[in-house]
This record gives sequence, structure tokens and C-alpha cells, in this order.
Amino acid sequence: MTRLTVLATAAALALVSAAPAVAQAPRQAPATRAEVQLSFAPVVRRAAPAVVNVYGSRVEQVQAHPFFDDPIFRRFFGDRGGQGRQGGPQRAEVARSLGSGVIVERSGLVITNNHVVENMTEVKVALADRREFEVDIVLRDPRTDLAVLRLKSPPSDLATIEIGDSDALEVGDLVLAIGNPFGVGQTVTQGIVSALARTQVGVADYQSFVQTDAAINPGNSGGALVDMSGRLIGVNTAIFSRSGGSHGIGFAIPTALVRLVVESAKAGSQTVRRPWFGGRLQNVTADVAESLRLARPTGALVVSVVPNSPAARAGLRAGDLITAVDNQAVEDPDGFGYRFGVKPIGGMASIAVTRNGRALVVPVALEPAPPGGQDAITITGPSPFAGARVATLAPGMADELRVSHRSDGVVVMAVEPNSAAAQVGLQPGDVVVGVNGREIAKPDDLREVTAQRSRLWRFQIDRGGQIISSMLGG
Repeated sequence: MTRLTVLATAAALALVSAAPAVAQAPRQAPATRAEVQLSFAPVVRRAAPAVVNVYGSRVEQVQAHPFFDDPIFRRFFGDRGGQGRQGGPQRAEVARSLGSGVIVERSGLVITNNHVVENMTEVKVALADRREFEVDIVLRDPRTDLAVLRLKSPPSDLATIEIGDSDALEVGDLVLAIGNPFGVGQTVTQGIVSALARTQVGVADYQSFVQTDAAINPGNSGGALVDMSGRLIGVNTAIFSRSGGSHGIGFAIPTALVRLVVESAKAGSQTVRRPWFGGRLQNVTADVAESLRLARPTGALVVSVVPNSPAARAGLRAGDLITAVDNQAVEDPDGFGYRFGVKPIGGMASIAVTRNGRALVVPVALEPAPPGGQDAITITGPSPFAGARVATLAPGMADELRVSHRSDGVVVMAVEPNSAAAQVGLQPGDVVVGVNGREIAKPDDLREVTAQRSRLWRFQIDRGGQIISSMLGG
């Protein structure tokens, strides 16, 4: 080693030794009583009084003995008058549901999940202080899995919760879930926002859920997800679990959707008025992204546009790629449905589109779909369609029944319980395409072709874009 090298090495070592060491904060115990008592209790005191328990019940007829479910047993004893469709004596049984809800208005408005009160004929709520009240069901919205209840005699000291802005949430924010899991009583769990804009959860049509690791269990449905200011930022609705218990993956409906449903209820509407887009969308796959020369597969691709719809009048066309709504990014068709669907009726929405590699911003009118169902009829007579209420498929009905993949045909709007149509498995949203070789274009076509008995029924049903062909004996 040369003298010069030795001097350089010594100088470097001197510089290192002279550099100040990186200071590390000393670990220490809490120094004050306030630091020891850091707690979520103030948030809970603010929010918990507005969270209620929701109890639903209905009376249904069931077989008095399980033997009567056995077809061999029924063969010997047969159906007897007044003993029910399946034979054998029946008894009344009370079916019950249990969930949670959140008081959002001093007038007594309570928001909960639709599946908590679905098919229930009597619903009550119990406040946090155990007072119970009967309620009216003001609005049900299966598409968002939300329902609005109203206390029949709300007290003057009714606690409410402030509705916060779910769009302001960030992953990592602290949240509390408040509800009544397993019916044990009001319970609070703590966690963080695990993810935002979760789709493909499968519990509602408008999907952009807040995901949280705060423990959510059966009975929490309809309860509150609150931020650290005690504001409602989501309604707990589902868990991802193989055992029925919480595995740290829970989902809440964001308050952007909650506001839409609450405002519809306050306006006296029994349904939620949503803007109609009028276009069919699909996911962008890796192959589609490559063909469009996209850096990654994202956005909602326009497949078709309904004539004279808001999308058509805005100039949108097949092949357009929707990337944002009012400057809020769209990752997939579910994301677009949420962003566009929560907009209030009236005015315009700015839709960011990529067309042939060019970026465009297209204004789309926010207006409801044209009404349909004016020609609805209920099919009677000796056919498999007896008990089905059908109508010409109008654009508004296609959107509401989620059959926007087609704009023609006769759609099943409702099916009477225990009817022939129910027994063959017809469902709301099914589109009747043909019966016994005859094309069905309007309700009268179906009524005429089913008015006479037939030894054999052949029919085609469009269900979710798939044609189902069936054959039944008359």
C-alpha cells in the first residue's frame, strides 16, 4: 500500500468518525395520564347511540312432520283437503331475521340492509338504551342491498349520526364497526380501511365496497362503519368467510350510495331514481388491452349503445373505452355503474373516453330511464307460464331487471309463489323468446299461445344472455 493510499484511507475514516450519528428516539413509557388513557371511547359515545338492532319476523306454513316431505309417505296418505300443496298437515312457524341499522334523521329514518328485512311482515328496532319501536318499511332497494325504515313514534331525544364522505377515505384509515353480532348486544370492533372500490363481491348490483379488517359477524349487517370523527362512512353488509365468522375481510356499502337511497326516501319515493346510461359495457381483458395498446387492462369497454339513450345522444359508440366519471377513475364496468349510478338526476356527467387512441371528454345527461310495464299482464290458464307477470321489455325495465343485453322480447316481471311458473323455475328478468315454435314479441303473443292446453310445451328463455331451451309435458 502506498503512502498516498494510506493517507486517503485515514482521511476517509476520520470523516466517518466525525459524521454525526443518526439519532434514534428513545423508547419510553407513557409520561402522562392522558397518554395512558388514549381510547376510541369518545368516538363510540358519539356514534353508538344512533346504531340500533333490527328484528324482522314473518309467519310461514311448513309441514307438520318431516315424513310428509317423503314422496313415498305421501303416496300412501295422499293430499287431503286443506293440508297444503305437498300433502299432510301444516303448522305455522315464525321465521326471524336479526341485523343492525343506523338512525340518519331525527324524523326516525333508519338505514339498514335490504336482506335484513326482505320478506319480513313485521319489523321492530331496539335503540341502544333498549327502548323498542315498531317501524314502517319506507323503501327497499335490492340493487344496493339497502332499505329505509321509519319509526312510527320517534322519541324527541332520538340520536342520529352524521353521514360522512366515503370518497375521502384512504387505505389505512382507522375505522370502527358498530352492530349487534350474533344477537349478543351492541358491540364495537376496530380496524383499518383495507381497500377501496372493491367489486365482484356479489351482494349488490352497484359494487364499490369499502373493505375493512374490523371484525364483522352475522348480525352486524346494516350496522355502522364510522371514521375517527364518529361520522358514518359505510353500512356493513357482508363478510368473506368459509365458517360464518369474521376472518378480517368485511365489506361496507359506501355513504355515496347511502345518501342516494336516503334522499329518495325523504322525497317520498318507494324506489330509488337513478340515471340511465343506455350502454352495455364489458371488462377490459389483457388481450383487449393489448389490442387497444393500453399500458394495463383498465376501464369499461362500450360493447353496444341503446338507440336514443343518453349514451347514444352523447355520441358514445361501440369500442369507446370509458376511463373516468367526473374525474373519478373507472377500473371496470362495476366501477362505472357505481360512479354513474350515484349521480343525482338532472344535469350532466363528464365521461372520459379513449377512442382510437385519442382522449375525449363527453357530457352525458343524467336522466331516468323511460318507464315500462304499461302493457303488463299476468298469464293464466293451463300452461307452465301461469302466474307469471310479463311485459314488453322497455329500456327502463331492462335496466332495472338487469337484462340490458337486449332491448326486445317479453320479460318476466314477477312470479306468483306456488304458481306453475314458480314450479318450472321462471325468475324475474327471464326473457321469453319463443313458445311451441312461435316467436314471442309482446305479452299478447304469450297469452294467445298459452291459452290452450298442449300435450307438450317447448319454450326458450333468455336468462342473463344465455338461451335456455326446455320441454315439458302438458
